[in-house]
Amino acid sequence: MSLLLEHRGARLEATAEGLRVSGQVGFDAAAALAASGRDWLVGQPAGTRVVFDLCGVAGVSSAALSVVLEWMRCTRAAGLKLRTVRLSDSLQRLTEVAGLDRLLPVEPSGA
Repeated sequence: MSLLLEHRGARLEATAEGLRVSGQVGFDAAAALAASGRDWLVGQPAGTRVVFDLCGVAGVSSAALSVVLEWMRCTRAAGLKLRTVRLSDSLQRLTEVAGLDRLLPVEPSGA
């Protein structure tokens, strides 16, 4: 695991599976998270299968979901495969309310 970013209460790490976000993800940290994750993603070989793990995100954060959507665009553009998105319970509920659960390959909580 390697630390990619610590910014305003949010932490981004690269793991053997992909990207892991934890902490408070507000709009003040979202741009930095999106850019750091994007930089990591474009450095991966085409065809690599990645996971976005947001189980450690505190609270409800539409900013965190905007980061995931940006990473999804980058993943497609880089020729990577998004295996799954892991969300905290509160983010899972937010995706359902926003209707994004149909767009994300979400792994059920506790899986």
